[in-house]
Amino acid sequence: MDAANKTRIFSSNGLKTIALLTCLVSVTVFSGCTDWKKKYEAQLAVSKNLEGLLLRERTEKSQLAEQNQKTIDELQRQIAELNKSPAEATGFEGYDVKFDPSAGTITVTLPNTILFNSGQASLKGATSRELDDIQSVLQRKYPNNPIDVVGHTDTDPIKKSKWRDNWQLSSERALAVAGYLMKRGVPEERIRAVGCGPARPVASNSTASGKAKNRRVEIVVHMR
Repeated sequence: MDAANKTRIFSSNGLKTIALLTCLVSVTVFSGCTDWKKKYEAQLAVSKNLEGLLLRERTEKSQLAEQNQKTIDELQRQIAELNKSPAEATGFEGYDVKFDPSAGTITVTLPNTILFNSGQASLKGATSRELDDIQSVLQRKYPNNPIDVVGHTDTDPIKKSKWRDNWQLSSERALAVAGYLMKRGVPEERIRAVGCGPARPVASNSTASGKAKNRRVEIVVHMR
């Protein structure tokens, strides 16, 4: 084979090799571009999702902070009113009312003589003006607040009535008052009856006047 033919064969082979390499490089480059584009789009989607989550979290925190501040402002307003005149501010005018800021409770106290005969747990009448007044205030001013009805007695032992002891008597009286309020519209899930017997006196049981003060029913409104 002469030199001219060898040169033509080499040139032909070289061109084929260059063409093949060019194709390989092109495929690699375009494949790499496609992979890079997919990765970029995926990262962009993740970034947008994170931005959305962050924005939603900030919005929720802002709304929660605003709601908490409104709640705090309202409680402070209520406390300020209650500190001025508990009976008038709470709506229970004409009754023995105490407000305990630390416990967040309003307590209306009714002597047992208003509601019950001695040793009895049935209300004196089919209707009670006092309980109707209290129920009206509860429905108007405290429609969603939990309520406790708490019965109390003095230390004199039970002798002539059917009750086992003062604990049972105080519990039955609390149940009677709670039942009356529920019949007048206070939802049963908001109210509970508690009997304390002689365990929580507010006066000395050594005197008749002290015993009279200890025989009572308390209606406790929880301010939350």
